Amino acid sequence: MTSDKNRQLLERELAVDDPWRFDSSSFEQERYAQMLTMSRRSGDVACALEVGCAAGSFTEMLAPLCKRLTVVDVMPQAIERAQRRTRKWSHIKWVTCDIQRFSTTEKFDLIVVAEVLYYLKDVFEMHAAIRNLVGMLAPNGALIFGSARDATCERWQHAAGAETMIALFNESLSEVERLHCHTELPNEDCLIVRFQKQGHSSEQSNVGC
Repeated sequence: MTSDKNRQLLERELAVDDPWRFDSSSFEQERYAQMLTMSRRSGDVACALEVGCAAGSFTEMLAPLCKRLTVVDVMPQAIERAQRRTRKWSHIKWVTCDIQRFSTTEKFDLIVVAEVLYYLKDVFEMHAAIRNLVGMLAPNGALIFGSARDATCERWQHAAGAETMIALFNESLSEVERLHCHTELPNEDCLIVRFQKQGHSSEQSNVGC
């Protein structure tokens, strides 16, 4: 899909009360729980980045783990909804920007990017976004990535999904943990991976949830 079509799709999805059923789906809640567990493996996080906040469901879970949290989303509607949901925290910085263009001198101990990169137009744009994220990750920092799998994303008319993007991340980061979250429903099938920078990795594990 083109960037304009993706933006229109996101606008339609954000117009409903519970976009993507993040608050009402047991599958989504389990996926978030696994992402949060992976995030906690980093211990105390001085500086974290969340890419794509949707309506703030995971932002609300991630904020207490971090001394500083930067949230980037291309959709101002998503930022507004997430801000309302997390107004009790004052340590969150909000940025409305495309992840390919987002730039900062800050280095993040933890980056979380889930169900976001497949909205990009093609694998070339995905690769550029991944290089940008890796450049912002601090030495020994962790990156938590999650996505629907390639076959699912192709059915949704996106360019690529989890398997393709994991291969791109593995060009510059070390994969240290992988989970396969799925149900019997065709759209509930995703991979969650924890990467670490500069090759510092623990024993890889593959777990189904």
